[in-house]
Amino acid sequence: QVQLVESGGGLVQAGGSLRLSCAASGSIFSINAMGWYRQAPGKQRELVAAITRGGSTNYADSVKGRFTISRDNAENTVYLQMNSLKPEDTAVYYCNAECYPTYYSTESVPYWGQGTQVTVSS
Repeated sequence: QVQLVESGGGLVQAGGSLRLSCAASGSIFSINAMGWYRQAPGKQRELVAAITRGGSTNYADSVKGRFTISRDNAENTVYLQMNSLKPEDTAVYYCNAECYPTYYSTESVPYWGQGTQVTVSS
């Protein structure tokens, strides 16, 4: 079993900053890509940012220049630094990790965190 535990959400005023963290634990040999998704009420879940094990990143256009994703491979942890937050960033943010359970695994398995609420007031 693999668990992803998120932290760092909360309420912040527009223009403020938050830092989300997500730590993966359990039966993990290695982790390929890790990422953050978000889902606002009445909307589909969307990719916010993702990072490969080697450090390559990609971002949704709506967050480019404001959000930064990073990871600590030794700690199986991914971070999302969110600056210049806007009310439209309000959503539940979910962590995702593509995990290889064992050395012999040929395909990664996706796991999700429980979600953390981010609310940006105007």
